[in-house]
Amino acid sequence: MKEILQNLKMQFGPESVARFLGESIPKCVGAALVLTLFFVIWKMLERSLNVLARRIKLDPTLFSFIQSASRAVILVIGFLTAGKQLGFDITSILTSLGVAGLTVGFAARDALSNIISGIFIFWDRPFVLGDLIELNGQYGKVEKITLRSTRVVTPDGKMLAIPNSAVINSTVASYTNFPNLRLDIHVTVAVREDLGRLRSLFLEMVRDDPRFLKDPPPVMVVEALNDYNIALQFQVWARDEKMHISLRYELREKIFETFRAAGVDMPYETLKIEPLEIMHRTTS
Repeated sequence: MKEILQNLKMQFGPESVARFLGESIPKCVGAALVLTLFFVIWKMLERSLNVLARRIKLDPTLFSFIQSASRAVILVIGFLTAGKQLGFDITSILTSLGVAGLTVGFAARDALSNIISGIFIFWDRPFVLGDLIELNGQYGKVEKITLRSTRVVTPDGKMLAIPNSAVINSTVASYTNFPNLRLDIHVTVAVREDLGRLRSLFLEMVRDDPRFLKDPPPVMVVEALNDYNIALQFQVWARDEKMHISLRYELREKIFETFRAAGVDMPYETLKIEPLEIMHRTTS
């Protein structure tokens, strides 16, 4: 028991603690200074990249890729240098990672897949920053593309962080990849309505609106001849494709108000019930 107490005193005595602190504090301070230095370097580089991007009018999507890659490289070098200041043998650590590479590979396969997919997104450019896209039923504006995920802001203000591997393996519908977008409005009218009159009402409604293109011209087509109504589709091309949601809502309401003012019959789907007389036959 006396030997145990003596060993504890040697390990945790004032001299041992003082010696430990004397060796550790300079290392911790050195590591903190290294991390601070690399943080300052990153901020200076980020500011320089922003100035350079504005000066040469660098594509925002390419700038986002360069910014993400630069930050990752500087942070990795900074942490490795700080670890060396703390006394870690970086060479041995890297060697150990090489020995355990299979285990690390399985653990990080999703992260590596997202990084590789992010590089393909930057390279292939199916969309760029600011585009309106639909992915797996989710619609929104591309706010940011990182090496790990694509950030999409939905119309109701939610931020979706979609893994790049999911993006690269899915069908992406872009609403802003081309300069214009066609709006389709579906309406049903009674079978007795004059289709020529309805077409004239629609064309008159959008003719002088500068938000819609004259070429291709707006058209009305018949989608289906149903039992109790006619299904119509009104097609018009929006000049600013980014306004397609508000324009579609506004156009749908405007068509309804115009047709109602013109006395157009837009019937509900109805069921007609007729009485059926059942004859009973009596036997004598």
